[in-house]
Amino acid sequence: MDLDLRKLRYFAAVVDQLHFGRAADELHIAQPVLSRQIRALEQDLGASLFTRDRHGVALTDAGRQLLADAGPLLASAHAVRRRVSVAARGSRRLMVGFRAGIPVIPAARAFEARHPDVVVDVQRIEGDDQAAMLLDGRIDVGYVRLPIDEAGLRVTPLYTEPRVAVLPAGHRLAGKDEVTEADLAGEPLVWHADPSTQPTRRPHPNAGYLVRGVDETLEHVAAGRGISFLARSASVFYSHPEVIYVPIPDLAPDQVCLAAAASRTSPMVDDFFTAAQATAEITAECGNYEMWQLGSDAVSKRG
Repeated sequence: MDLDLRKLRYFAAVVDQLHFGRAADELHIAQPVLSRQIRALEQDLGASLFTRDRHGVALTDAGRQLLADAGPLLASAHAVRRRVSVAARGSRRLMVGFRAGIPVIPAARAFEARHPDVVVDVQRIEGDDQAAMLLDGRIDVGYVRLPIDEAGLRVTPLYTEPRVAVLPAGHRLAGKDEVTEADLAGEPLVWHADPSTQPTRRPHPNAGYLVRGVDETLEHVAAGRGISFLARSASVFYSHPEVIYVPIPDLAPDQVCLAAAASRTSPMVDDFFTAAQATAEITAECGNYEMWQLGSDAVSKRG
């Protein structure tokens, strides 16, 4: 029995709204039609996906399992449509995503030497986007930082880099040559929602601000709302007059990897993986401004 992707999209819409009427409006179909499609999906799978009562709609255990499995399937189907559309326009293009501070130029140059007819485009990505953008085809390959949800992905480690502490300019340790985890223990931490991803082993209360990306982190730290940690390369490319970066040698290093959707079988993607691995040492050394300027100029000239 083949899964019907349309029914899966209907299922995902109901999960998103937890209300059949609102989901039907979002899908631009009548509610009875949506209900029939969900019942048909339940019959196809031989399992109830939702419980419905006067309090609303909730997922069953089978529904939660389908939700976990449906996301990569729908993302993969969306990615196929994107790639077919690009191919129909006759363009040969590779979209490479990268996290803040990771230079793409060394691998792009090596790749373009083998594929002069392929345009390498670049797009910055944030931590909570990196898996989703790979799975749904918005980017073909991505320079990512761990942790990342590896479901549906192939992930290849490239290199590690040290981290720095991000401190307000008036912080008591801002003038130090380096600090330790113990020096900063107990200070409020500006971090994103999942505390399990914090690189420090010391306890830090959450500062209560959910951030996406380096820019938001720096603004909160500058305002004195807490401290944070960044990969050293990100600190090279981002400055703020009210923020000081201080090395913190005993902090766990940042792991940089290259990732692509596991379903993405393409000689171009494989060749970019090869180029990225061959230039990983150069990329790791691009944490100084002069080398980054060379790469930035090359991107600007390509348009």
